This record gives sequence, structure tokens and C-alpha cells, in this order.
Amino acid sequence: MRIPAHSVCTAIRDDIVSGVYERGGRLTEELLARRYGVSRVPVREALRTLEAEGFVVTRRHAGACVAEPTEQEAADLLEIRMLLEPLGAARAAQRRTEAHLKVLRGLVRLGQERSRRGQSDDLRSLGGWFHETLAQSSGSPGLTALLTQLRHKIAWMYVVETSAAPAESWAEHAAIVDAVARGDAERARSLTAAHTERATAAHRPRFPPHGERRDRDRDRDRVRNSQHAVNTVGLRH
Repeated sequence: MRIPAHSVCTAIRDDIVSGVYERGGRLTEELLARRYGVSRVPVREALRTLEAEGFVVTRRHAGACVAEPTEQEAADLLEIRMLLEPLGAARAAQRRTEAHLKVLRGLVRLGQERSRRGQSDDLRSLGGWFHETLAQSSGSPGLTALLTQLRHKIAWMYVVETSAAPAESWAEHAAIVDAVARGDAERARSLTAAHTERATAAHRPRFPPHGERRDRDRDRDRVRNSQHAVNTVGLRH
């Protein structure tokens, strides 16, 4: 049975985001096909999709490699999300279905319950599902796809500090759902803008700035060279 390329794409993307593949590391079709138990054809298609999304780059003499976004590119993603999330909420207030509302309200109840119990591990995944459902409620497949891609890339580039007041965050989620349920697009937009801005402040870069990375690599090379010198001296004696 032929495994769809989009399933392979999801698997490779998840592994890039989780750090299985280092930034700048090569992604050979043969090794990827072996890892995921597929032929090279879906791997090739998946790599093309991931390159279009910005997770992969093709380099001369090296082929497909994990991308290495700059600090500015990473910062731009947060800014773009602050523009698109409120737009999605406003659209959701105009286009949501009763099924969307049922799921959103259920997620808010779960989030508030987990907040009271201090179950922070569950809260992160619940928050992701909430924002994914809110985006789907916009009735705009293009906007939903953009926001989903943004979430993946932001999770790859940033570490999110655990909220010291999760109950407040879920109270904000509840207020957004209330505005969406009432069809109040402007309130949904403004509440989501404020919520996204506060959430953005909790993001910390997962990778060190280029200057720090160069210093770290230089220190590592210095240690290696000194170890090599010590070993060489030892051999001479």
C-alpha cells in the first residue's frame, strides 16, 4: 500500500520541529525512506512541500537540508501571527458553525478544569487545539493553513515559558468564544489581539543568536584542539 506523501511530510516536519534533525543537517532521500518505511517517491514529494513551507532548503552539492532561519525571520513569524490570529477570530464570529462552538466551549471547560488542578502538561496541547479549532471556525481554508504552518514553525523556533497564571489565559479563551458565539467580530478581533500579544511575550528563542553560536562553536573547536594536543603529547611519551 502506497503511503501518501502528506503523511510522510507530517512525519518529517514533526521530527524537524522536535529537534530529531538538527538545523543545517542533510536530509537524504534514502535515509528518510528507510526511517519512515516508504519509497523515495513520497519522500521526494514531502521534501518539496517542506521546502515551500520553509522547513527545508536545497543546497548545491549537499541537496536537501534542514533550514536555518535567521533571528529576524523568526521574529517576523510572531508578528505575522499577531496579525492573522485576530483576523481568524473575526472571521470565526461571522462564519462559525454550532459544531465549532461546541468544540471550542468543550476545550475551554477542559482548560479551566486543568488550570484549577495545575495540570500544566495538558494545557499546552489544549491551547493548541483551541487555536486550531478557532482558525478552522473562520471558514477560510487558506487562512487556516497559514496559521497551522505558523504554529509549527513557531514551535520549532521558540520555547514557550509556562504561564504563571493559566486560569487568566483560559478566561481570555472563554471571552473570545463568547464574542464568536454572539457574532461580535470586532470584539473577537480585539480580544484575540490582546491575548496573542500577551502570549507572544512568553516566547524565548530556542536557538542562540548567530554571534553566540559562533562563540560557542569557536570554544568547542578550541577545546577539541587542546584535547588533540594533549593526546599527541601523550603518544610521543
